Amino acid sequence: MTVSPVPLRWLDDAPPARLGGGATWGVPLPRGTVSSVGRLGLREVGGDAVPAQFWPLATWPDGSVKWAGCAVGALESPAQYEVQVDAAPPASPGSVAVRDGADEVVVSNGLVELVFARPERGLVDALVRRVSRDGVTVAEDVRLVSLLQDEVPEDGGSAPRRHFRSLVRAVVVEQRGPVRAVVRVEGMHRSEDGSREWLPFTVRFVLVDGAAEVRVVHTVVWDGDAERDFLAGLGLRADVPLRAALHDRHVRLAGADGGFFAEAVRGLTGLRRDPGAEVRAAQIRGEATPLTTEWNPQVSERLELIPAWGDLTLTQLSADGFGIRKRTAPGHAWIDAGAGTRAEGYVAISDPSGGFGVGVRSFWQSHPGQLDLRGATGERAELTAWLYAPEARPMDVRFYHDGLGQDDFATQLEGLEITYEDYEPGFGDAHGVARTHELTLFAYAATPAIEEVAASVEAVQRPPLLQPTPEHLHAVGVFGDWAPVDRSTPARAEIEDSVDFLLDYYLGQIDQRRWYGFWNHGDVMHAYDLDRHVWRYDVGGYAWDNSELSPDLWLWYSYLRSGRADVFRLAEAMTRHTGEVDVYHLGRWQGLGSRHNVQHWGCSAKQLRISSPIYRRIFHYLTADERVGDLLTELRDSDTRFLDTDPTRKVRADAATYRPDRAALAVGLGTDWGALAATWLADWERTGDERSRDRLLGTMADIGALPHGFLTGEALYDIDAGRFDTTRDRIAVSHLSAVFGLVEVASELISLVDVPGFRDAWLEYCRLYLASPEEQMDAVGQVLTGIHLEQAHSRLTAYAAAATGDDDLADAAWRAFEGIGEWLVHRRDFVLRRIEGPHVLNPVDEAPSVGTNDVAQYGLAAIQNLALVGHRLPE
Repeated sequence: MTVSPVPLRWLDDAPPARLGGGATWGVPLPRGTVSSVGRLGLREVGGDAVPAQFWPLATWPDGSVKWAGCAVGALESPAQYEVQVDAAPPASPGSVAVRDGADEVVVSNGLVELVFARPERGLVDALVRRVSRDGVTVAEDVRLVSLLQDEVPEDGGSAPRRHFRSLVRAVVVEQRGPVRAVVRVEGMHRSEDGSREWLPFTVRFVLVDGAAEVRVVHTVVWDGDAERDFLAGLGLRADVPLRAALHDRHVRLAGADGGFFAEAVRGLTGLRRDPGAEVRAAQIRGEATPLTTEWNPQVSERLELIPAWGDLTLTQLSADGFGIRKRTAPGHAWIDAGAGTRAEGYVAISDPSGGFGVGVRSFWQSHPGQLDLRGATGERAELTAWLYAPEARPMDVRFYHDGLGQDDFATQLEGLEITYEDYEPGFGDAHGVARTHELTLFAYAATPAIEEVAASVEAVQRPPLLQPTPEHLHAVGVFGDWAPVDRSTPARAEIEDSVDFLLDYYLGQIDQRRWYGFWNHGDVMHAYDLDRHVWRYDVGGYAWDNSELSPDLWLWYSYLRSGRADVFRLAEAMTRHTGEVDVYHLGRWQGLGSRHNVQHWGCSAKQLRISSPIYRRIFHYLTADERVGDLLTELRDSDTRFLDTDPTRKVRADAATYRPDRAALAVGLGTDWGALAATWLADWERTGDERSRDRLLGTMADIGALPHGFLTGEALYDIDAGRFDTTRDRIAVSHLSAVFGLVEVASELISLVDVPGFRDAWLEYCRLYLASPEEQMDAVGQVLTGIHLEQAHSRLTAYAAAATGDDDLADAAWRAFEGIGEWLVHRRDFVLRRIEGPHVLNPVDEAPSVGTNDVAQYGLAAIQNLALVGHRLPE
C-alpha cells in the first residue's frame, strides 16, 4: 500500500538560519498503513534523504503505528522536509553513540561527550561527571544545588540557610542514537551533613547528531512541610576549567531584546594607556589577543595592576527588571555593571581553549531567576543557573488564610457561596506538586562570536520545531472533531474572527497582567472584576484557572487547525504548568489535580478532571516530549484515588452514609470517567498496557449497558474488576459532565473502537441534553434538570446531527450556539477598551464580557460545530 509523504512545516513558518540543537517532533500516520517505524525516513522536499531517528509513540487498535517520534540532528542550512514511507533507502545514520561501562555511561556525538557516573558503584552527587568538546573538558561536576531555611522572618531579615546538592539514585539510558540519545537521571537533594533528603528530581539530557549543545529537561517535586520548609534557592551548577590568561577569558550574559553583556575578566579597553588597536579588537571579538610582547609595553608591563573581575551575578527578581553586578573577589564590594528589563537567561565563561554556557528557557517569565559566575580568575570557575534565585524572598507555599472558621462541610459550602472557594482544612497543601524547566548546555571549543551566541539564545527561548501540517493532522483523523480554519463564507469568517480575537486577547492579557512567576507561568486567571479592572486574583475560586472548563483544549484545538506559533507556545506553557503545578505527583493526592483557587494547590476539590491526560496528550504527540509522557504514565492507577478522596463528598445526597467500597465506588460518568477514559486510552495506545485497555473497553461496554447510559450520571465501580455495575437505574445530569474533555474523548473513542452500546449511549446523551422538555419526557420519562451552559453543549447536538445526518438537529445546534443561556459569549459583541491610570496600576485592555470559562467553551463549541455541521451555518 502506497502511503503519501507526511508534509512538515516549521512552527515559525520559515526554516531557521541554522539548527544548532536539532529538532524532535511527532507525526501521525494513517490507520493500518505503517506496521513499523523502520519503514520511515526523512527527506528534504525535492531533495535527498536526511539522517533521522524514528520511534513509536502510539499505535492504533489494530497495532499499526499511529504516532511516530522523529528526531533530526544539527543542520547548517535547514530546509523544508517530509516524512516518507518506503520511498528510498534511509540516509546514513548519525554519529550519536552510547557506551555502557561498569562505572559510567558515556554519550558522544563525535563532537561533544557526556560522562555519567553510575550510582550503583557508590555515592554519586553529580548529574554529569564531565562534559567535553573535541576531547577538551569544558565542564565538570554538573550538579543540582539548593538552599533551605526554616523560617521567613516577618521583619524581612535573614535566616540561617542549609546547603543541599543532588544525590543521584538512577541513571537510565532511554534512547541510544544514532541521531538522538536521551539519558534520564533521578535522585534527591541531600544536605551537606547527610541528615536530610528531599526535593525528588528527574533530569533528562538530550544529545543529537552534530550538536555542540545539550538539551536538559529538569523536573523537581516539592515534598516539604509548608510550615517550616522555605526553599531559598534551586539551581544547576558546573565547574568550568579555565586555561588562558585573565584578559583572554570572556563572560557573556544575555540581556533583553537581543542585547548582551560581553566583557573580559580583565578588561584591556578604556585604560589610560592603549595596549594597541589589534589587542583591543581581539578582546572585544572574544578572540585570543596577540602575544604580550607585541603590545604596548606601557600596558603589558602593568597587567597585574588592572583589576580582574572574578565574580558576576545577574538577578531577575520580577518579570520587569534585571540587574548585573560584578566584584573582584569575595570580601570586596559589588559594582553595578548593567540593568534592563527581561533577561533571556544565558550565561557563559570561555577562553580560546574552550568554555561552557547555560541557557534557561522562559527565564524572566519564571522569575525569580539568577545567574552566577564565581572564581573566574582561578583555574576553575563555578557557574550556576538558579531556577529560584537566592536573592529573592524565600519560597513560601503556606496556605494563604487561617480557614475563616470553616471547620465543617456546611460552613465550607457557605464559603463557596461567597468567594467560590472550596476550602477544607489541610487540603490547601503543595506537598507533591512539581515544576519543570528546560535548559540548554553549550560546550564551546573557543569563545564564540557574539552573533553566534545571539542566535543560540534565540533558539533557547523559541526552539525551532518541525510539525505536521493542519491538513495532514485532520486527514489522519486524530483528536476528534475539528477542521482547519475555513473563512470561505461571511458567517464562517465572523466566527473565525471571534476565535482569533479571544486568542489574541489572552495572549495580551498574560503580559499586561504579568501572569508570570515560578509557580504561575503558563496559567491564566478564571474570572474578571469589572469594578477594580483586574482579574479576580484574590477572590477564592475565581483566581488561577487550573484547566477549569478546558482552556488547555481550546488552545490546542486552535493550534491544530491554524498552526499558529504564538498559540502553540501559549498552549505549551499551559501544558507544562497544569500538568506539573496543578497536579500531585506524590503523597496523599498523587494523581489528582486541584480546582481553581488563589493558590494553584489551594482548593480542597482534588479531582481527576484537572489531572486528565486529555490536556497533555496533544502536546506529547506533537513533540514526543518524554516528561509529558511521564505525566501520562503516572496516572495509570489514578482510579485508586476514589478509595480515599471522594470528589463529591460535600454535596452528595448520601454523604452521611456513603463510605468508599472497593466493589462499589461512586464514579461520575462525566468529569470522573472522562478523565479515566483519557488515562486508559493514552496508556493503551502508548504502552499497550492490557489492564488499561480492558478497563477502557470494559467500562465503555458497561456505560452502553446501563439503562440510561451517560444520563445515569454516576455508576458504581468495582476497582478490582475495573467494571461498572450495569444495573443502576437512575437519571442525573450535570452541566459540568461534558466540559472537561468528555466530548473530545468520547468522540475519539467512537472513531477508534466499536464497543456495543457505547455509541448509542453517547448519541442519546448528545441528543437529549438540549432537547425540548417534551422530547426528554418521551425518551426517558422525565424532564432533565441541571441543564446549563447551552452554548457549550451545542456541540453535543452538533455531534448527534453529524452522526445521524439530521439537519433539524444541526439547525438546533446553531440556535443553541447563538442563543442565550448561562455564561455565554453572546453574539460576539466583544468590546475592547483601554483603562489607564490613575484607575489602574498599569494601562490594560479589558473585554467586559470575557471570562475563561466562557471563552474556552465558546472556542471549543465554535471549532467543533464548524467541523461537524458547518454546512448548516446560517448566513
